[in-house]
Parts: sequence; structure tokens; C-alpha cells
Amino acid sequence: MTLNNDWKSFPTDLAPLAENVGPFPQRPFLEALWHHRADQNAELHIEASTSGATAVVVSEGLLTFAGRSDLTDYHAPVGQDGTEALVRAVGHFPDMPFRFDSLPLEAVDPIVAALSTSGVETVVSEDEVVATISLPPTYDDWLASLSKKQRHEVRRKRRRFEAEFGLIDIERHESDAIDVFCTMHRLSVGEKGQFMTGAMEELFRELLLTAGASIHLLTCDGVARAAAFGFEADNGYYYYNSAYDPAAAMASPGIVLFSAMIETEIDRGAVVFDFLKGDEQYKFRHGAEPRQLFAIEGRTP
Repeated sequence: MTLNNDWKSFPTDLAPLAENVGPFPQRPFLEALWHHRADQNAELHIEASTSGATAVVVSEGLLTFAGRSDLTDYHAPVGQDGTEALVRAVGHFPDMPFRFDSLPLEAVDPIVAALSTSGVETVVSEDEVVATISLPPTYDDWLASLSKKQRHEVRRKRRRFEAEFGLIDIERHESDAIDVFCTMHRLSVGEKGQFMTGAMEELFRELLLTAGASIHLLTCDGVARAAAFGFEADNGYYYYNSAYDPAAAMASPGIVLFSAMIETEIDRGAVVFDFLKGDEQYKFRHGAEPRQLFAIEGRTP
């Protein structure tokens, strides 16, 4: 059996099976993760046509979507025939367990139906949760949507931050700000400070160069105090990672950063601000709603 592992065969002009999923199901993001995979023995198979595509991987005896689930916030086939592409991909790996995770609800039923038609039994279970804000027309409208306590806290923490460091500004950068971002990350306490290894830095560099990522620096008087790493789409922003100057730790840099990013994205015309995976309560206190993701499991015939 010859498997197609040529990323050039994966179309770049097909929409994912679910809406508002950012760059994650698309070739540039998945290809970057594949280049920086941990399992060098993994087998990649790309099943693609002009109307549908998917990329799957066999690693340690399990068939999954390409893209590690801890780094890929949404999975979905692309194109109107994406589910058929997934069925064909599954057919290349007989008698093998599979787990397709990080699927929005809109993608679950078509995939289950397509697999069932081909004779593959599946079990669907709840996976992780993402947190998304439907952005209103103005920043003041967003503040007004919060509880009185949270609205007061957002304003108070921004005033305190600016009193300490100076008026804030948000500057959009691409690869030129990666050194600042990585330095902040490595100065973080606890597990966060261990995240930005050399290999992870190389992945983030490639995401900036090839997958449309950007870095927004929060600066005060020309000094970078925090940084957001994410993806701007036509209608939204996907908040992938963040870091801040440890000297600003006592001034709530996390809340100041994401609230400033919400303001920036509203001004840009975005209608969705996606915190991505994780059910941390601060997201929901600031207007996010949960979006349940699902996993589909089974074994190929």
C-alpha cells in the first residue's frame, strides 16, 4: 500500500466542515505541526480531491487527525466532500482503532453518517470545551454586557496598569516580535515557563511565517509588557497563546492584555473572539460562552 504524504496535494481553498474554526483544519497549520511532530515514526496520509480533503496520522497504533490535540484547537475535514475523503482515508488502515477529536458539533453528524454508510461503527463522546465571545459593535457594548463587578474590575485593572507603566498601546507584529514573545514565555513561573522549548519556538516561528499567525505586543512608553500570539481571520480572532513581562505580574497583565485585544479586534471589525480550548472561569466571567467539542471513536473494518 502506498500512502500519499505530500502536503502539496492538500487543497488550500476549501472551507472546513464547521464554521468559525480558525486556521486549524487547514493545510498551512497542519503542515507546520507535522514538520515539528514529536513522533518521527508516525505515518501521514492525505486523502484529497478538488472538492474534499483530510489528513490522518497513525502513531503508536492509533489513527487520528493530523495535528496534536494539545496544539490543535479544532479539527474538521475540508470541502463539501470532506467526509467522503475521511471515509476513504480510514479505508487505508484496516482493523485499526481510531479517535477523531476536537470536532465541533456541526462536523459530528456528517462524519458519523458517512462512516456508518461505509460499515464503520462509531461512539461519540464529549471532548474539550472552547470558549468564544460574540463581539458586539463597540468595546463599550462589550463592557456593558459584563456584570457590574467584572466591568468595574476590567476598568480598574487597566487604570492600575497604566498608572504603573504608562498608557497602553497594541502593536501588531509578525515574525519580528518572536524573540520578545519567547523571552517573556520562558520567564513565566511554573509549567508555563517550561513550555517554550527550542522545538516549540521553531514551531511558533513557522506558524508566523506560513500559517498566518501574528503577535500583538502590549506596550507602555515603548516597552513591551505583554504579548498575544494568535490568528486573525476575516470575522474573528483566535487567541492561541500569551506571555507577559514578569515585572508586570502584580498588575493583572493577563486581563489587561485580553481586554485590550478584544478592543483591538472589535475596532478591526471582528465578530468573534475565541479563547480556544480550556474551561478556565475567567473566560466565562468576561462574556465567553462554551462551545462543546466532540470525539468520534471506533475501529476500522
